[in-house]
Amino acid sequence: MNAKKVSLKDIALKAGVSTALVSYVLNGKEKETRVGQAIAQKIKEIARELNYQPNHLAKSLRSGKTHTIGLILADISNPFFANIARVVEDEAKKSGYTVIIGSSDEKADKAWDLLNVLITRQVDGFIIVSSEHSEPHIHYLKERNIPFVLLDRHFPDLQTDFVATNNYKASYDAGVHLAKGGYERIGIIAYKTDMYHMRERIRGYKQALQDHKFTFKNNWLKEVQFENIETEVKIAIDEMTSSKDPVDAIIFATYGLAINGLKYINELMLKVPSDLGIVSFGQAEVFDLYYCPITYLKQPLELLGMTAVEFLLKKLKNPEEGVKQILMEATLIARDSSMLKPT
Repeated sequence: MNAKKVSLKDIALKAGVSTALVSYVLNGKEKETRVGQAIAQKIKEIARELNYQPNHLAKSLRSGKTHTIGLILADISNPFFANIARVVEDEAKKSGYTVIIGSSDEKADKAWDLLNVLITRQVDGFIIVSSEHSEPHIHYLKERNIPFVLLDRHFPDLQTDFVATNNYKASYDAGVHLAKGGYERIGIIAYKTDMYHMRERIRGYKQALQDHKFTFKNNWLKEVQFENIETEVKIAIDEMTSSKDPVDAIIFATYGLAINGLKYINELMLKVPSDLGIVSFGQAEVFDLYYCPITYLKQPLELLGMTAVEFLLKKLKNPEEGVKQILMEATLIARDSSMLKPT
């Protein structure tokens, strides 16, 4: 048989106080009722001793809130998103919210399924790292007045709350850094997508070349499919290094592209940075373990996650809260992989 569930009344009887007082203390409202510290501590100790478990379902039915947030990520295997999930969890917990996490694997249909599952679970709101072709999801949430904040990626044609990195500036800085280091044939490998953040990374790269009077060659830009990343990155590097104007440096537009690219560069026995200078988006420990520490663009991961939670909680408290949008700056962390090119 199941043991009887401990109630507020059980705690009240053992503590010799009213059930209402126990409820106030366990809900963190003892200050409002001027409860003495000693009695509040006694109630909490008895609750622990009896292994009291609050009835969240009943509480949710009374308040109309579940105190849960749905976090939909584009790719949980990417350390950037895994770390940002931890930040979101920790920050939400401070305000009494639980985070339910799902990964769309960069697929709009999977993102749609996750969205519906979490809506059924009655989450109070969403933080979303969007995948390509997921604009209808945003319209759906807006039409139903479901609070949400877009994280890392947004759609410039849609008026939404978002917290993202200034991808244009970050990529521009990467290009300028390599140009100042003596590299003149700078290439970029990006994902083949219409997502705004990726188009901005390509735009920033091209502007850096233009500002340094480098003539852009079509062969210096390679766009690969997420679903076929390993094979297509190899083809891209082969084409970039064996053409009439071979690249002498490569910017990887994501961590995943960099990892696949660096593995293949090793297979080709190309040396970094003497044969190829390297800069990548995304910070990860593996960049420290490579024989030549990789220069990377450090996105303000903690601030991105914390601000997304802050924006959403404000929206939950006040649905009429105005739209909030912010772009944060990445910092280029220069390492050995982009040292001055030997003359």
